[in-house]
Amino acid sequence: MSQSPATPSAPPRLAVRVRGLRRQYGERVVVDDLDLDIAPGEFVALQGESGCGKTTLLRALAGLDAIDAGQVDGPAQPAVVFQEHRLLPWAPLWRNVALGIDDTRGRPLAEAALQEVGLAGRENDWPRRLSGGQAQRVALARALVREPRLLLLDEPFAALDALTRIKMHLLIKELVARHQPGVLLVTHDVDEAIAISDRILIMRHGRIAAAYPVTAQAQAQRLRLRQQLLQELGVDSRPLASTTQAVA
Repeated sequence: MSQSPATPSAPPRLAVRVRGLRRQYGERVVVDDLDLDIAPGEFVALQGESGCGKTTLLRALAGLDAIDAGQVDGPAQPAVVFQEHRLLPWAPLWRNVALGIDDTRGRPLAEAALQEVGLAGRENDWPRRLSGGQAQRVALARALVREPRLLLLDEPFAALDALTRIKMHLLIKELVARHQPGVLLVTHDVDEAIAISDRILIMRHGRIAAAYPVTAQAQAQRLRLRQQLLQELGVDSRPLASTTQAVA
């Protein structure tokens, strides 16, 4: 019995695909002919000196900023978490999480999302009763409650203390592994980028100038990657590295 030829499977859909993106303000070009692909479940960190276009790119992907040229193939409403949690102070936590979802579906979804971020039983609490880390957990719950294809993070952990930041790193990695959105994280923290991302992109003059995969590697390799990234960002870390080695 003859068999029909196998139909080639379609390539997996990207979380976002960007081609030739351009954004300018007056005569100043901020993002210039930029290409970017992020796969489902991939965690990408974006770094660069201030003014290089990182936040402009994130706002364009979020639909908060118009583009002047190019194409963005991504969800119409990606989830966004900012440095400030932006919770509504007059609404209990579950309503903050379920913002825009009707109460019948929203309450159980919000309760499940709050449980995921370690705030089970706090659904009727008020934002003013939360610590900074807890407020960011609620912001993450609100972002993930709709199972987004793309999650955009604009320095969401920058204002947290060091220990809380580490806990948030572990939480966000766990949540991304579970929900599988593509993630773009804008951060100035090189150590944060290495700790939680799969790939680090360096943005310069409105374009992606360099890309570094982050793999399971020895501490010495991580230190070399850190030094490379700092040099890309205009920071000479060699004297510090020499001092550290001498002390060791």
